[in-house]
Amino acid sequence: MSVFSATSSRGRQGRTRAHLVPLVLGGLFAAAAVAVVAYLLWPTWSTVVGASAPDRLPVSVGGTLFNVPTAAIRMKIQRHTGPQERIDIDFVYPSLEVPGAPRHVTADAAEATMQPIDRIFLSIAAHHDALAPELRVSTIYPRYLDQAATSPEDGLTMRMFRAETPYGSEDLFSAESPVLTARCTRDAATPGMCLSERRVDGADLTFRFPRSWLSQWRNVAEAMDRLTAQLRGPKG
Repeated sequence: MSVFSATSSRGRQGRTRAHLVPLVLGGLFAAAAVAVVAYLLWPTWSTVVGASAPDRLPVSVGGTLFNVPTAAIRMKIQRHTGPQERIDIDFVYPSLEVPGAPRHVTADAAEATMQPIDRIFLSIAAHHDALAPELRVSTIYPRYLDQAATSPEDGLTMRMFRAETPYGSEDLFSAESPVLTARCTRDAATPGMCLSERRVDGADLTFRFPRSWLSQWRNVAEAMDRLTAQLRGPKG
């Protein structure tokens, strides 16, 4: 009887270990997957581009080739060559230099030392034959704009979007020389920001910058033109 009890006990222990093996293996695989995802999505302020990384990466967005400064790419997961659906980059304004690696600071320190934005942000995304930015300006926006126009700066025209429209808290700025079209939120609890779009072959370029920069709108327009030309390269 005691022999049977001992054999039964060893059998139960063996079955228990057999059940634990797949659980342990599953846990290891899950931990490895979490580590990989955390590495790829870790904020870029902790990332320093290695000395061996190329200065520029050839990236294809919407079938359109761009030569992108590696250090300007904001998310580590986008720092690779080849086709991408979207890429997010930024440059120091007005120099248009690649930004250095920002320091990690606490939320209290950041609030206490709040500095004006000195970056121009750019998102490049495949448009998949969506309505072109210039067509949106000429066919969609006029339905929502107030008829009255003002000129806050020499050569720059501003029209307000009506309050009951989808763009009710924004204004549309435009100029002809140099060409500029920007939709801007109004200053409130946070400073207003502007969005300016243009299409380059299979990709749409969306620039974002502070509304306050429109006091020197010609410089901003020329900066966006220069960035577009630099990213496309001499063969673009």
